[in-house]
Amino acid sequence: LQTRMQSLQPDPKAQYRSVYEALKKIVLTEGFWRPLRGINVTMLGAGPAHAMYFACYEKMKKSLSDTLQHGENSHLANGIAGSVATLLHDAVMNPAEVVKQRMQMFNSPYKSVLACIRTVQKTEGFGAFYRSYTTQLTMNVPFQAIHFITYEFMQEQINPHREYNPRSHIVSGAIAGAVAAAATTPLDVCKTLLNTQENMALSSMNISGHLSGMLNAFKTVYQLGGISGYFRGVQARVIYQMPSTAIAWSVYEFFKYFLTKRKLEKRT
Repeated sequence: LQTRMQSLQPDPKAQYRSVYEALKKIVLTEGFWRPLRGINVTMLGAGPAHAMYFACYEKMKKSLSDTLQHGENSHLANGIAGSVATLLHDAVMNPAEVVKQRMQMFNSPYKSVLACIRTVQKTEGFGAFYRSYTTQLTMNVPFQAIHFITYEFMQEQINPHREYNPRSHIVSGAIAGAVAAAATTPLDVCKTLLNTQENMALSSMNISGHLSGMLNAFKTVYQLGGISGYFRGVQARVIYQMPSTAIAWSVYEFFKYFLTKRKLEKRT
C-alpha cells in the first residue's frame, strides 16, 4: 500500500484517497494476496539483516555508554549505535527492498522474485539494486537514530528499572516507530521513486534513462507534487511502522531476557 500511495504519477486505476480505499480496491481488482506480493524476498533478507542490526546496536551502545556516561543510559550513544547498525542492516535489505517495491507497483511486469532479479540485473545492471542505497542510508540513519532514542526514552519513562515487561516494550516500540516514520516520510518518498523508477513520473518530467541520486529525487518530487508530495503515504507509513517496530522490540526483548536468564542459570 505504501509503495502504491507514494506513486507520484499513478495509473488512473491505481489512484487512492486513503489506506482503506487502497486496500479494498487492490483486493477487489487484483486479488486477496496482491498486497502481500514481494513479502517472501523481504522475509529472506530480514533474518540476517536484523541479527547483525541488533548485535551491532547492543555492542556499540554498551561501549559508547561506558565511554560517554560511565555505563548509564546515553541518548547520544543510542543514536550513534543505531546509526552504525543501520549501515550493516541496509547493505542486506536494500536489494530486497528494490525487488519488493518493483513487484508491488501497479501492473508490475515481474511474475516472480527470481524473474524480477534476473530482469533488473540484465537490463539495468547490478548497480540498480543499490541505486537508492545512499538515499536509504540518508533516510534510515536519522530514522534509526530517532527510533532508538525515542524507544530508550520511552523505556526510561514507563519502565525505569529496565525489567522484562512485554507491555512496555510494545508501547515504546510502537511510539518510537510512529515518531521516526512520520519524521522521515519525505526521504522515503524519494527512495520509492529511485527504487521503482516510475515511468509515468519520469516521462512527464522528460527524464530519459534512469533517475539517480537523492538530490535529483528531491527536485523531481517537488516539481511533481510540491511540499505535499514529500508526505505522500505518511498515514500508510506510520500504520505500517507502528506494529512493525512494536513486534520487533517485543520479540528482541523476549529473547534477550530468555538468553540472559539461561546464561545466569548456567553460571549458578
